[in-house]
Amino acid sequence: KEEERLVRAQLQALKWKALNDKVQGSESRIRDLEVKLEACIADQRAMDAQIEQQREQHHELSDKLNEVQGRYYGLGADIARVEQSIQHTKERGNQLRNDLQQTIEACKAGEEQIRMDQEQLEEVSIELTEIEPHYELVKEESDAANDNLHEAEERMQQWQVEWDEFNHQANEPRQRAQVEQSRIQHLEQSVERLRDRIERLKGEQETLSAGPLEEEVAMLEERMAEADMKIEDMQAGVLTVQEEMKTRREHNNQINLELDQAKSELQTLKGRHASLEALQQAAMGESDLVEWLAQNNLDDKPRLAQQVSADSGWEKAVETVLGDYLQAVCVDGLDAVTAVVSGLEKGVVSFLDTSQHPSMPGNQYLLPLADKVQGEDTAKALTAGVYIADDIARALQLRGQLRGGESLITPDGIWIGPNWMRVARDSNQEDSVLKRQKELESAQIRLQELEATVDNLTETLTEGRESLRELEERREQAQRELTDYSRSISDLKAQLSAKQVRLEQFSMRRERISNELDECREQQAHEQESLGEARLVLQEAMDVMAKDTDQREALLKQRDDIKHHLDQVKQSARGGKDRAHQLALQVQQLKSKQDSFKQGLERLRQQLATMQERRSGIEEQLALGDDPFVELQAELEEKLEARLTVEEELTAARRAQEECEHTLRAAEKKRGEAEQAAQGVRSELERHRMDWQGMRVQRENLQAQLTESQFDLETVVEELPQEANETDWTQELERIGVRISRLGAINLAAIDEFKSQSERKNYLDAQHDDLIQALETLENAIRKIDRETRTRFKETFDKVTSGLSELFPKVFGGGHAYLELTGDDLLDTGVAIMARPPGKKNSTIHLLSGGEKALTAIALVFSIFQLNPAPFCMLDEVDAPLDDANVGRYSRMVEEMSSRVQFIYITHNKIAMEMAHQLMGVTMHEPGVSRLVTVDVEEAAAMAVA
Repeated sequence: KEEERLVRAQLQALKWKALNDKVQGSESRIRDLEVKLEACIADQRAMDAQIEQQREQHHELSDKLNEVQGRYYGLGADIARVEQSIQHTKERGNQLRNDLQQTIEACKAGEEQIRMDQEQLEEVSIELTEIEPHYELVKEESDAANDNLHEAEERMQQWQVEWDEFNHQANEPRQRAQVEQSRIQHLEQSVERLRDRIERLKGEQETLSAGPLEEEVAMLEERMAEADMKIEDMQAGVLTVQEEMKTRREHNNQINLELDQAKSELQTLKGRHASLEALQQAAMGESDLVEWLAQNNLDDKPRLAQQVSADSGWEKAVETVLGDYLQAVCVDGLDAVTAVVSGLEKGVVSFLDTSQHPSMPGNQYLLPLADKVQGEDTAKALTAGVYIADDIARALQLRGQLRGGESLITPDGIWIGPNWMRVARDSNQEDSVLKRQKELESAQIRLQELEATVDNLTETLTEGRESLRELEERREQAQRELTDYSRSISDLKAQLSAKQVRLEQFSMRRERISNELDECREQQAHEQESLGEARLVLQEAMDVMAKDTDQREALLKQRDDIKHHLDQVKQSARGGKDRAHQLALQVQQLKSKQDSFKQGLERLRQQLATMQERRSGIEEQLALGDDPFVELQAELEEKLEARLTVEEELTAARRAQEECEHTLRAAEKKRGEAEQAAQGVRSELERHRMDWQGMRVQRENLQAQLTESQFDLETVVEELPQEANETDWTQELERIGVRISRLGAINLAAIDEFKSQSERKNYLDAQHDDLIQALETLENAIRKIDRETRTRFKETFDKVTSGLSELFPKVFGGGHAYLELTGDDLLDTGVAIMARPPGKKNSTIHLLSGGEKALTAIALVFSIFQLNPAPFCMLDEVDAPLDDANVGRYSRMVEEMSSRVQFIYITHNKIAMEMAHQLMGVTMHEPGVSRLVTVDVEEAAAMAVA
């Protein structure tokens, strides 16, 4: 790894050097382009100065041209003005001559009109003098006729007073008779209705029987008691399954923890085994000979180190003696490999014939090293002549017993011969091939044990989870059964509640029918008594009416005589008035004509004087002659000569301006070419700057990477070999990477990953427990809400039904109404209203009339309103669809409820107005203007009594 870091740093330094050279070259090119750009900008500024001079000259020429054009157009305007004046002078002379002729003719016509109007005025004055005396006479006759008419009208008014007095006296018995007739008719109808109502109540009382309903209620109560006991048993079963689930879940968690620990240990051991295996292969030199052995079908042959092992503590001694033989390839005979060894061009390889076991005589006074070696006998043969000693002192003592070719070795690897000693201390104790091989074998065994343990724990955990799943299914099944049974109990409770309500309604209805029968009989007797009294009063009124008939006829005859005389007088007065009016109109018309002619004559004389003055003025203007025309003609010729001179100046100014514009356009074209050249240089400069900036960033990134790798750039550059290049260093870095990859995948972060996954697992377990707890809490809350909803709905339903049963007979004068559940479950049932007014046996509310529906709605709304009444109630024309009788009942009910709630209602019905304590009316005395009128009914009644 250190070598890889160094090579990578050197490669980055090489790249930095190459980029640094490019950056310096780019900087030089940028400086050249900047100089070139400055030259282009200088040329462009020179052209700008020249263009500015041309523009100033063009501006001066434009001002001069405008001044000449102004004088030219001014002369043109003066010429047009003079020509127009000449034309106007000619037209004015013609117009004056025409006006003079018209004025002379108008004067003649005015004088003739004055003469004719004077004659008509004299005729009107004569006619007015003749008609005025006759008008005075007719007016006196009309005044006398009006006096006679006034006397006749006074006689008629006197008779009317006598007639009104008679009618006032005669109307009282007539009105009393009409009232009593209406009262008798109403009482007879009321008696008939009461008789019918009594018969209906008796029939309904006979049909009401609560016996079967009481039996059904008793049976439902018995079923409810049995259902409560069963649901307690089912709840106990659910709790038992939940306890089993809790125990099984804890057991599964323990197994899961043990499984995670075993997996962690297995992963760690696999990493250790892979590391040991890689180190063992590297120590045995397999990396250099693998390809050659594979080519010769020898890669599957074991090495000696894989076939032998040493007793504990003697690994170093055995490894020291065997040495490179530990890397030897074990074969069944050397004849099979002698033909292929010639193909080995590089490296060292040893072969060991495991079919031959040579032996040599041992030393009976010493313990052989072969006793500490287990495994391949050939390995023991390689240790022949080597004996063991516990330490170096013991080895030195036993050295005298050694024969030729024999030696001693200690456990720590000190090898002593008759005349020599070898000590190996240059390698790490942990690099022992045999120790590593033994550790590999132990790790392999432990791996197998852990894999078996993981498999067993996985199987146990799977069984536990399956068992938990079965318990959950049992729990869910039991919960569903409990829920279904609870729902059936709810249905049963709803049925029981409905039956109990109906039973209560039956009892209440029987009681109400009995009370209504008593009230109807009492009211019937009262109505019969009132009917007799009304008939007596009617007979008395009829007798009085017969006596008034003769007096009425005499008064009517007198009225006819007075009326005939009044008509004659009216006709005479009307004729005189019409004649006087016609004469007055004639006098008025003549006077109007006289005034009109006088005003016309005055107006004509004024007009004639005005026309004569105008005639004199026109004649004076015509006497002036042609003097203005001659002056205007001379002025016109002078202006024309001046315009020719200015026109020549205008042509010269335009020519000078066009030459200046041509020069200016040429300069602007050159300036545009200079701008394009400068833009090209600027674009190239910008591109080089972008490249330079990119190379600088790459160079800084390489320098930052070296700094992160704890290398100094200058030091690395100085230490680079002269022949260093990117290609060779890249290949060297790839070779080092291949060597590192041969070590295999070693997960050094396994422990950290295990800790992270364990924390995540604990977090998920906590979340799961929280969700289960929240779900149970939510289910308990839902059940509680269901219970409270059923209870409150049942209480509200009973109160509304009771209120409806009380209010309905009040607004209908009888009948009955109640609310009925459409289903057995109180949570999703509907509510139907059953209303039967007196005299009807309808099956649904849809068969009622509009007024009956309105009364039913009023009873229902008020019964709901009574549950939680507001401080006041607003009623907007609720009585509109009701007749007078129903309005009276509605008013009495509102008046009764007003003791608890204030009512504000809008109505157009007089009966409803009578019950109010305060009246507020909106009047429209004037069109489009409304006014509020307030009346305190009690105060008004007190004033009326006073």
